[in-house]
Amino acid sequence: MSSSNHARVSSRADRRTTTENGAQPRAPVDHQGRSSRTERPDPRRTQSPPSQNAASHKRGPSGSQRTSRAVEERRTERTHVTTRETVTRTRSPERKSAPVPQTERHRPPELSRTNSNDPRPRSSRAETPQLPWLPEVSLVPHTTAPLASRISIPPLVSQAPSSLQPIPLSELTLEVQEAAILEDLLMVLMGYEGQYIRFAKNYNPSSEKDRLGGPAFKILPGLDPSLHDLTTTMLKMATHYGAIEAFVEVQSREEFGAVVHALCAAIRKLMHDYLILIAQLETQFLTNPSFTLHVLNLHTLPTSHMMFQVYSLAHEILKRNSLLEEDIEESDDDLDNVENLLARLKEPGAKRIFKGGNVLGLISKRLEAMSGDPAARSLLTALLRDASRPYMMMLNEWLHHGSIKDPHSEFLIREQKSINRAGLDQDYTDDYWERRYTIRDKDVPPHLEALKDKVMLAGKYLNVVRECGGVDVSKAVTDVPRSFGDNRFLDNVNNAYAHANQSLLELLLTTHALPARLRSLKHYFFLDRSDFFTYFLELGASELQKPVKKVNTGKLQSLLDLVIRQPGSIAAQDPFKEDIKVEMNNISLTNSLTRVVNISGIEQGESLQTPAPQSSTSDVDDSALGFTSLGLDYIVPFPVSLVISRKTVWRYQALFRYLLSLRYLEQQLVSCWQSHNRSTGWTHKSTDRRIEIWKRRTFTLRARMLVFVQQLLYFCTAEVIEPNWQALMAKLNGKDDTKGGTSSIRTVDELMQDHVDFLDTCLKECMLTNKRLLRIHSKLMQTCTMFATYSTWLSRELERIDEQLSGNEKPRNMNKDQWERFKVERDERNERNRRHGDVQSANASFERMDENIKKYEENFSHHLRILLDSLNHYAATETVVLLGLCARLSTANQGTQYSGLRTDEDAGVRA
Repeated sequence: MSSSNHARVSSRADRRTTTENGAQPRAPVDHQGRSSRTERPDPRRTQSPPSQNAASHKRGPSGSQRTSRAVEERRTERTHVTTRETVTRTRSPERKSAPVPQTERHRPPELSRTNSNDPRPRSSRAETPQLPWLPEVSLVPHTTAPLASRISIPPLVSQAPSSLQPIPLSELTLEVQEAAILEDLLMVLMGYEGQYIRFAKNYNPSSEKDRLGGPAFKILPGLDPSLHDLTTTMLKMATHYGAIEAFVEVQSREEFGAVVHALCAAIRKLMHDYLILIAQLETQFLTNPSFTLHVLNLHTLPTSHMMFQVYSLAHEILKRNSLLEEDIEESDDDLDNVENLLARLKEPGAKRIFKGGNVLGLISKRLEAMSGDPAARSLLTALLRDASRPYMMMLNEWLHHGSIKDPHSEFLIREQKSINRAGLDQDYTDDYWERRYTIRDKDVPPHLEALKDKVMLAGKYLNVVRECGGVDVSKAVTDVPRSFGDNRFLDNVNNAYAHANQSLLELLLTTHALPARLRSLKHYFFLDRSDFFTYFLELGASELQKPVKKVNTGKLQSLLDLVIRQPGSIAAQDPFKEDIKVEMNNISLTNSLTRVVNISGIEQGESLQTPAPQSSTSDVDDSALGFTSLGLDYIVPFPVSLVISRKTVWRYQALFRYLLSLRYLEQQLVSCWQSHNRSTGWTHKSTDRRIEIWKRRTFTLRARMLVFVQQLLYFCTAEVIEPNWQALMAKLNGKDDTKGGTSSIRTVDELMQDHVDFLDTCLKECMLTNKRLLRIHSKLMQTCTMFATYSTWLSRELERIDEQLSGNEKPRNMNKDQWERFKVERDERNERNRRHGDVQSANASFERMDENIKKYEENFSHHLRILLDSLNHYAATETVVLLGLCARLSTANQGTQYSGLRTDEDAGVRA
């Protein structure tokens, strides 16, 4: 580098000496001794000084001397290009505070003048000796930008001593001006200042924003207008080069991601080719006499267009990264989506950084816009191919291994490692499946916009298989496309998706026996073939009749384990019987379902979102018994827990508690019927007609309630759960459905969705997702339960108010032993009532009993009528299956004043 600069400075000094001495450059002479007109004098080439000590500015004549000098200059220039390439790398912004070292670019004038054989007297310079200006370059420490230059920023030319300032352009001839400007341009195009072309005063090379915007140049006054206009045009390429150089340096920092790093590496290769071109042009300048400013402009036109395209792309990326004044504000969508905004803020370096798929999208948009420009299209295609390679590596790793290697958070799939499979036992929102892996909708490249769901599912499926040991992650991914332009790109995504889906389906259906799991759930939660469960209720009746706070859950669990292992029952052959557990619920079923309906808005057609169980003091029923609070839980291992998640288990539990409440109420009413058939007070035919009529009313009300409960239980099991279950299993096994077509499940997500739809349909058709139906149904169940409990008190009162039973004579339909036993019980009961002060006359007691039965009749009939009207309405608007239930339940009101349709006056009555 020093030899080349020395030769240049010597050449400049020779030119100055020639101009000052008034010597004109000699033109080449032909064989007749005449000056050639076709070849103009060229002041850029120096030759050996003549004996008269007159310096010459002509390029050397042809011959051995010119050839040897040209070879020597080529070697010198080759060395210069290599050194210059190292020096012209971008400076890292971390070096702003580093001391500005000297550069070796300028040499003392004394040294150059000595080598140029300057014949001018130097007495004046010798009288005032000046210290030599010896700028030096230095290395700076490493930074996070691997492509940043480690060469310090050189000082400005304006800071050089006045003795080194060049001769004004106005004092030079046109040929010498062109030669000087050509030499300066070759320097400026590599990012350095020339003698006559310098940085503008408002440009600070130490400022990152100034360097990213590109240096502005000014030309010293005195240049010929034609040369000035052409030089100004060519300086745009120098500005673009400086901006691109700074872009590569700044954007190669770690936080901007692997895609931008790959883009910077591709641009750096283009800059390498650009510097090679400048070196070749400099060789032409030193060796070719016909090389002019116009020739330089013609040679650089294609490169200038290329530099402009790269500069425009870099400028857009910098604007989006808010590194220039033209900051782009964040969109309103990002601000409205609080969850995405918080996720972005949590990601390291994610705030206001344009990277990853966004960069690829920007290059693709520019490629589409420049499709009519062959040169720009070829350039942008190459940049997109190189920049997409790290992104394609992440994509292939996700598609074929199910893992994400994204240290800079730029891949279209976001992974939240805080959500793991360890929390599946308590996950009531399917966080692991729905939120562990999510799509960054704002960062999806255009090439993956139509495939993002497939990409998401393929990696998600394969990730589950990988966690179960079904994928060899140590095996390298080979023979896959490395860029979006590869013809195999679309087939790669589709094949990976099909393979991952098939692998997970086989893992769930075959390895982990998902159909058998679902059948096991049906036996326990839907009371299918529930002889074992009936036996369990009989064994645990003493414990289940206690208040919920006093129930011994461990004892119930032991009884359940004993029952399900009983030989001959369906549960004894179940391979998953160890996974069923007993639990007690402090919140009533109605309160729990009402809270879910209020949160999710099922009546407006939205999907059911199960909340996590919460122990709210307002929902806890202290008077609840073990029967009404009994529940089952089911433990499912991974990966079956993805399909039978806590959210779906909650649905099973809700249906189970509802069916159990119906079964328990049916048992209470049947016990009430048995009591009516066994008790003396009910079986004895009284001589009082009023009592017999009252008995018939009670029997009728009990029968109506029993019909209501049994029809409701039959409807839920035989007409809702069983048909939907058969449809689910037909899809699961790939059998023909009832419509004659094959409805096999094609993907794991379809399997999961079909399972959830099955449970939601059951909940909806069982009237558990409609707030109005749930409220009316709850009141009817309450009425029936209170009546069954009240029936025991009615038996005692009936024996007291009947004259024949309250007297001392034995009724005719009773034998002696029965009468004696009845008298003992009656005396004990009367004594107990006397102690508690509960002694009323027979007439007062009968009137009270009659009034109570009338209230029960009115309450049950009224709410049943409201339920029937509501079922008619929802059968016509939502679920037609409710029409069958409405027809069955209408029989419970036949023969009463509440049968048939309501009148207009009753239409406004609500529960």
